[in-house]
Amino acid sequence: MTIESSLVIFDCDGVLIDSEMLSMQSWQRLLETYGVSINAEYFISKFLGKSMQHVEQQIHHDFGLTVTTQIKDEFHILLKRSFAKNLMPTLGIESLLSRLTVPYCLATSSSPERTEYALSCTGLSQYFTGNIFTRSLVKNGKPAPDLFLYAAEKMGVAPKQCIVIEDSPAGIEAGIAANMQVIHYTGGSHLKDMPTNHTTTISHWDNFIQAYPKLVSD
Repeated sequence: MTIESSLVIFDCDGVLIDSEMLSMQSWQRLLETYGVSINAEYFISKFLGKSMQHVEQQIHHDFGLTVTTQIKDEFHILLKRSFAKNLMPTLGIESLLSRLTVPYCLATSSSPERTEYALSCTGLSQYFTGNIFTRSLVKNGKPAPDLFLYAAEKMGVAPKQCIVIEDSPAGIEAGIAANMQVIHYTGGSHLKDMPTNHTTTISHWDNFIQAYPKLVSD
């Protein structure tokens, strides 16, 4: 891997922004009003890194609840309020983004609207102009490799020269399927003290700088 031909692909939720606990709390609060209760283990195993379409199907399959347009609207209202009040970038990410000497982009299962709002809430919008790729752009979401392969193609970099940074099992699986180097980021509050089976793991962005010193400026 060379500096000239590398690409860092960041997931958004749980990687760039510490949003997953806020998302989980919003789902818990909303679903309770419909008689459905989910815990953190369920959220992480069933929802983490997945698209809204997948979440809808999962809820219907497990609880028999049809996620209507009204329910989705209620969720987005709750989440938007929570983001405006509580959302933060992950610790050290702004320093890393400002120091990267290679191209980078964002590839997320979230919608374009939610992604843009989250970036604006956290002050990260300045780092992502023309390099945002969302689930809406491809046929199959994570754990399929489609989104990562699409992002690499648009950024003009071969899959083998890409580094994917993900927090979710679905994202890690997608990165591996895309034949990319994969880093499991565990610095989000939702993964605190949780074990990981992935061989390459970082819990703070300083770990990335230490592991890839040639990809960042001094």
